[in-house]
Amino acid sequence: MSTIKLQINTKSNRYPIFIGSKLITKLSKLLKNCSIKFTKCLLVVDNKVPKNLVNKIIKSLPKKQTVVYNFKASELNKNQINVNKILAILLKKNFHRNDCLISIGGGITGDVSGFASSIFKRGIKFVNIPTTLLAQVDSSIGGKTGINSIHGKNSIGSFYQPSLVISDTIFLKTLPKREIVCGYGEILKHSLIANKKFFLFLNKNAAKILNLKSPFIEKSIHESCLIKKRVIEKDEKEKNLRKILNFGHTFAHAYEAALQYSKKLNHGEAVILGIMNASKFSFKNNLLSKTEFELIKNHLTQFKLLIKLKKKIPSSKLNHIVSFMKKDKKNNSKKINLILLKKIGKPILKLSFENKKIHSFLKSELIN
Repeated sequence: MSTIKLQINTKSNRYPIFIGSKLITKLSKLLKNCSIKFTKCLLVVDNKVPKNLVNKIIKSLPKKQTVVYNFKASELNKNQINVNKILAILLKKNFHRNDCLISIGGGITGDVSGFASSIFKRGIKFVNIPTTLLAQVDSSIGGKTGINSIHGKNSIGSFYQPSLVISDTIFLKTLPKREIVCGYGEILKHSLIANKKFFLFLNKNAAKILNLKSPFIEKSIHESCLIKKRVIEKDEKEKNLRKILNFGHTFAHAYEAALQYSKKLNHGEAVILGIMNASKFSFKNNLLSKTEFELIKNHLTQFKLLIKLKKKIPSSKLNHIVSFMKKDKKNNSKKINLILLKKIGKPILKLSFENKKIHSFLKSELIN
């Protein structure tokens, strides 16, 4: 399949996304075509990325001074300590604002690298090469960067758009099935908030997508990126419309935090749980019809994506979950804000609920 190019146009920056196979061997040409010039380059590399692919990237870079920082990506390491390590390298090696930082890894690596890029001398050039499906369809697009703190997930961060995103499907073939499922959760989310036709495509072709069959995987990545592109171009700084991208995430982030970012539940799995819970909560509150709720539930069940909340999270964590949901950065009152569904493809913004109502719902999910 030929290379797909998408142009993102926000108020703060314009940049392309390239989607295709074996793009990393053309890195020097892509940088040149996008007028990205630098004297020095820092590669922040997720240590799970195969070394042979990292070497291909290094070989295809322009002959400049290149420094490599190997990053042990995990939610626990998505913190200020590792941001400071990146900043220390940039300062020690005398990098300038016109130099470049390239992230090679999943969403965590991109978030940490992007945040470091945004605060180093008020902004160094940032190129993102996402290597997981989740990062390719979601976190690499839109300029959200951030780190976790004891107060919650992504509680410290910035909006900082990259100069270039290269989504090479060659990386996907190196991933375990669990990682593909996690990325699929974000693809599903995009269909539910924006495009029922895309949801029906997923309903028909999910098995092929999960098995990385071409052209189904490329079409899914492209369609997800298109949906996110349309949203962020209208609302870059999450003042209003962009909040729909958080469908399922208020639940998901709270689950992750309550489990202290344990490997027992990774981000993509938490999102799938959150999608199911947000859909069910929409149905229980007479917003989403039973027919459409069953469509979503059956989709998750049919492709063995449905995870039972109580199998992942003990009921003793209930109060912790609600507490983290209250701290969500999108809340602006004492109530908990949720993005819910009216129909598949029709989300509802600006719905707030009392803590007691959320507590009661989650209690029934965790205990009953």
